[in-house]
Amino acid sequence: MEIRIEALQIAESFNIRKFRAEFRVEPFSGTTSEVFYTLEDTNRFLYVFDYGVVVFGNYDAIAKSEFINFIKNYAVHPVELNLFEEYKIVTDPEAQKALVKDDTVTIPQIDASVVHIVMLNTGQSVALEYYEILTDELITSSKHYILELEQSGRLSISKKNLLKYIGKVLNVKNSIVDNLYILDDPNLVWDNEELHLLNRRLKMNFDINPRFKDIDYRLQIVEDNLTLFTDVLNVRESARLEWIIIILIIMEIAIALFFH
Repeated sequence: MEIRIEALQIAESFNIRKFRAEFRVEPFSGTTSEVFYTLEDTNRFLYVFDYGVVVFGNYDAIAKSEFINFIKNYAVHPVELNLFEEYKIVTDPEAQKALVKDDTVTIPQIDASVVHIVMLNTGQSVALEYYEILTDELITSSKHYILELEQSGRLSISKKNLLKYIGKVLNVKNSIVDNLYILDDPNLVWDNEELHLLNRRLKMNFDINPRFKDIDYRLQIVEDNLTLFTDVLNVRESARLEWIIIILIIMEIAIALFFH
């Protein structure tokens, strides 16, 4: 037996509470930030995360499209990027334990908890890819201003646009910080050594921890650049104010001499 896992980044976030109330299917497990379903009548699995990711298990194209149209009603800022991750769960009765490979995990038999862990890590991988794209864009845009400083010795960006840029950077970082829990081990692995090992192997397979650290490092670089840009603008504003004061003093002296 084989289960095809497909994870998609559909939006920046989902309203999980409203979705759960209106989906009206009893979940296998869930919290305020994620919900996992085992749909036994259709042999399907479904995992929805509040950071905008949906993971399908054994969904055909029609069923997947129908659910995506439904979940978009609870989406905040839909993502127009084609971000997805595929993985497979294959059963082998002769397997002694879970065997994790690049695109497949082989297990002795289908177990909802095992499917849960596999879908969780697949969804995390897609979310990290989305944040990698966002941080790449921030790095690229900051390089433009750094190159301008190198070539002309000045920064043409206005204070208003810089504040917008700072707001964008902080918004991305806050979004990542809010989703730090994606690196935490799920509760069901705490008392199950096999699930714990499977979760660790999957994290290594998807490079979850190194990728997150790389994103955090990139954001730190962008923040350092923002500090530089802010200092340059402050110097520019200070120089402008000094010239205004000098002009006012000259005007005051000229008026005093004229009337004298």
